[in-house]
Amino acid sequence: MRVNAAGTHSGENTLAGRHVLSAEDFSAAEISLVLNTARVLEQDVNGRRDFRRLLQGKTLTTAFFEPSTRTRLSFESAMLRLGGQVSSIQYGRSSSSEKGESLQDMGRVLSGYADVVAMRHPENGSVAAFASTASVPVINAGDGANQHPTQALLDLYTIFREKRRFDGLTIGFIGDLKYSRTVHSLISLLRHYQVTLHFISHPLLALPDSVKGSLADGRQSLQESPELGKALRDLDVLYVTRVQKERFADPLEYEQANRNYQLNRDTLQHSKPDLILMHPLPRLQEIHSELDSDPRAKYFRQAQNGVYVRMALLALLLAQFPPHRAWATD
Repeated sequence: MRVNAAGTHSGENTLAGRHVLSAEDFSAAEISLVLNTARVLEQDVNGRRDFRRLLQGKTLTTAFFEPSTRTRLSFESAMLRLGGQVSSIQYGRSSSSEKGESLQDMGRVLSGYADVVAMRHPENGSVAAFASTASVPVINAGDGANQHPTQALLDLYTIFREKRRFDGLTIGFIGDLKYSRTVHSLISLLRHYQVTLHFISHPLLALPDSVKGSLADGRQSLQESPELGKALRDLDVLYVTRVQKERFADPLEYEQANRNYQLNRDTLQHSKPDLILMHPLPRLQEIHSELDSDPRAKYFRQAQNGVYVRMALLALLLAQFPPHRAWATD
């Protein structure tokens, strides 16, 4: 399997030494490079090659000022699998941020301790502020409701691993489309492909006009509806997000909206048999556990794919992967 997002791909590693702050930072060729590298490294995990010393002597700092399970641990697992080391700040504890240290000062300081930093922070634009003074690559692991570029890359990788293409797919998004940084980031990457996007949400949680506007000049066909209904029959991918109770002033309105966006076997009975069901996790009630064993459910595999994609990004940002090699993938 080879991803070729741009039609041609020189193999040049244009990501070396770069910050990764937004999904919009990636060209089609760079997306191709990341996904191809992730595939090579996934095969290595399964025993075909040995990259366990690729990042030996390099250190990743995970600076997380919000709780995280999958993102933080998959970054740390990725670094360790490539032979690197990890230092960690969790929830801001044991850091000078509790004393009022600015993100800019922290960027300067942590650059002296690590070769690459992955940061999560509750404020929009906070990771960019940190990166503005950092002299090592900085990866945005989620900043408020703004961006989550590595989640978008692993989501895209999951779609390609399952469907072997992007162009021509119909991809549905359901749930909280207004505030979901994972949805907004994935849409940013899908700008590069000829896809049909179907947005399904309560009117209070509809996709913002600013995000839809970013697709205006693209090759995408956009559709919107408040219910899954007939749209389900056409979907190749259904990306589910949690409906957040705190977004509703009226508890009854929340209960109605939440009930309308809960998926189970009955809900999906009219879907394509090869539909793939995705979720960035954690989930609450939006996907019934009875679907966990359904072959359409890919959300746990999706989480696992985060390790391979983050391995690829770390190797490419640190210029430790030979991008000119022939991709012998299937």
